Amino acid sequence: MSESSAGVVVVGAGLGAIRLAENLRTNGYVESITLIGAEAHPPYDRPPLSKSVLLGKDDRVDLKPGDFYGEHGIELRLGERVTAIAPDDKTVTIERPDDPAHSETLRYDTLVLATGLAPRAFPGADPDLAGVHLLRTYDDAVALRSEIDAAQTAVVIGAGFIGCEVAASLFTRGLSVSLVEPAQTPLAAALGTQIGALVARLHTDNGIDVHAGVGVSELIADAGKVRAVKLSDGTELAADIVVVGIGSTPVTDYLDGSGIALAAREDGGGIACDTTGHTSAADVFAIGDVANWLDDSGKPKRVEHWNHTVEQASIVAHQIVGGDAVTASVPYFWSDQFDLKIQVLGSPRADDDLHIASDDGKKFLAYYSRDGYLTAVIGAGKVGAVMKTRPKLQTRTPISEVI
Repeated sequence: MSESSAGVVVVGAGLGAIRLAENLRTNGYVESITLIGAEAHPPYDRPPLSKSVLLGKDDRVDLKPGDFYGEHGIELRLGERVTAIAPDDKTVTIERPDDPAHSETLRYDTLVLATGLAPRAFPGADPDLAGVHLLRTYDDAVALRSEIDAAQTAVVIGAGFIGCEVAASLFTRGLSVSLVEPAQTPLAAALGTQIGALVARLHTDNGIDVHAGVGVSELIADAGKVRAVKLSDGTELAADIVVVGIGSTPVTDYLDGSGIALAAREDGGGIACDTTGHTSAADVFAIGDVANWLDDSGKPKRVEHWNHTVEQASIVAHQIVGGDAVTASVPYFWSDQFDLKIQVLGSPRADDDLHIASDDGKKFLAYYSRDGYLTAVIGAGKVGAVMKTRPKLQTRTPISEVI
């Protein structure tokens, strides 16, 4: 076992990690910055994986050119996994999957946890069953893309954002696609059933076979390869490819024995943080999909959106090194499905009151409200209308002033 030291160590080498490192350097941090990533690839953007990468328009979308890291004094340790953290000693233990007998202890002054999520596999499925895919990493996307040309049918299990995007991409690539969702509509948990019905209409109108309100009982195989998907109502769907998009879980196994507190599962799970990313351990922060920050009302909240990660990285960099204070912005996320950009500005809940402002059968605009006040706006193909609502979401605005 060897030992070395570092200033800021980031566990994870994705969007949050690179934005944190960039913010640190911009704000004058001159000590060592080390990013430790379990994947062999340098930091890349994940949203294109389910869209342009599957469509063959892009390959891996790296977040920075290769020379960026050397020029900014950022050490990338790729293909390595942190297996333990000792906050009292300010060390992390690192192993390489290809050499598990060797481990290294790396010291830190400040530690940032940005390990993201792991996709859930279909319960009870043979992990070696050919034709069944999860989609979280670049390698996942390449494996799925490599099978598209030889396939005719696909079933996507789960109609969240990833499932809807993958279904649209596979159909655009020429496959006959079925989208299966046990809830009443796609995106029901995130956006409510009324908007979910409009998203279902978008997919149906574009040729997707949508099965909502029904689960999957079995993956049917033939000679070690998936052949069909059997639904809980007895329907059997032909499937050369199955993509499982039934959610993800925060990657926190390396924290066992560290004493770093985790958030309760009913609060979203992940690593428990205060309002600015501090964990229960001194000089340890968490950002991105794995981090469960307290919101302005003091409630724990874990958010899985690109912009949220970028903002958290900026806030934590400010905590570490100072610099310009960061003001929280209005939450924003988007999803590209077929030729429409679906945008959400604000913090909608599925049980909010919904007010549909316009709907031409394809494009739509709607507002969410709670207790009489605007909470969010959603638009499909309505970029300008969504963005001009931002000022009203920055203050407490009665819904009556909007509709």
